[in-house]
Amino acid sequence: MPNSKNEKLIVLVEKMPAFPRSVQQVVQLSSDINSSAKDIVRVIECDPVMTVKILKAINSSFYGLPQKITSVQRAVVHIGLNTIKNMALGVAAMGMLNANNKANFNTSNFLLHSLTTASISKILAERISLSSTQASDCFVAGLLHDFGKVVFAEFMPDEFKLALEKSKEQQLPLHQTELEFIGLSHTQAGKMLAEKWELSDHLIDAIAHHHELDNSENVLRDCVFAANQVSKQMQLGDGGNPLIEPFPEAIVTRFGLNLPALCEALGDLESVKTEAQSFINL
Repeated sequence: MPNSKNEKLIVLVEKMPAFPRSVQQVVQLSSDINSSAKDIVRVIECDPVMTVKILKAINSSFYGLPQKITSVQRAVVHIGLNTIKNMALGVAAMGMLNANNKANFNTSNFLLHSLTTASISKILAERISLSSTQASDCFVAGLLHDFGKVVFAEFMPDEFKLALEKSKEQQLPLHQTELEFIGLSHTQAGKMLAEKWELSDHLIDAIAHHHELDNSENVLRDCVFAANQVSKQMQLGDGGNPLIEPFPEAIVTRFGLNLPALCEALGDLESVKTEAQSFINL
């Protein structure tokens, strides 16, 4: 990538808000086998905005808990630490979206796609027997895989609007039309965002390369690629890219199924959509 484009991307990414320190700490603690649940809960409870939104989500009709939950510690008991961590990330991600962007990029549909891709990515990780930590990382990678588009919608809306329109009209991959009108792709912007947010190397790699189809040892990337296609195939939100990519051989080998067969095996994903929608409506 020419230096001028790289410098332009650096400037754009630097304009984006950083993840709250509390969220960065949650991500780091979750990846540390020596940290305890109490450490993570303590960090979340020190962020009042995040605490309120997490408790509101937990007490929503979706979870249907028999009694009102009034603390993050109690929430962990009822729905698990990984779910709480993923909620914290979801709250932070939602705070970065501007619904009134000039690119006419529908952030509600985008967030629905991001959240469902995250959940499906986690389901796929569990399906191939990854550890709970890896499955949680798959959720994070799925949630943030397209957030480079948020950079473009916010700071290059005219060019991004043209890329969105051509992608839809000619059924071309959005990252391809982004290169035409912006000179950069959302995967490049997403990589730099992930670095700014101090995510781990394997998360950064999954976000940066989620459209590449070559063989990879990064199972997170494979889960995100597959989940992204499933979400599009099932019409769960809209990330702005109309093209559904068939599974390459490496992905079929990883999951033992092609895209139609995997969609059938996953069954009804309405609960995934409902959970995501209830979170968006907080």
